[in-house]
Amino acid sequence: MAAYTDLKVWQKSMELAECIYGLTSRFPREETYGLTAQMRRAAVSIPSNIAEGYGREQPGYVAQFLRIALGSTRELETQLKLTVRLKLATEEHSREASSLCDEIGRMLRSLLRTVEARSRIPASDC
Repeated sequence: MAAYTDLKVWQKSMELAECIYGLTSRFPREETYGLTAQMRRAAVSIPSNIAEGYGREQPGYVAQFLRIALGSTRELETQLKLTVRLKLATEEHSREASSLCDEIGRMLRSLLRTVEARSRIPASDC
């Protein structure tokens, strides 16, 4: 297995977390414990779960944590849509983060399929 830091999806999710921190830094102070905190936790959860799954070094655990990361990606997408509806951010300001969420979601699903396919291959007796 590759080191998690070498995975493009982990690198992109770190980029997304940085983007979310920048976006939420412009939110009103009263959102500090609301959407700001929730969005930051979801964004940090994505690369963290990728790392944790790979740290377990077993395909079943990797797949489980990739699914959690995918769920956090969807959670963050929803929160981004809500920030636009609540006028905390414009579509333009949230576009980069939304685009990264979409790309990361596709990457996670692809990686998950690969990990699941590899876990079905019987180990050789060598």
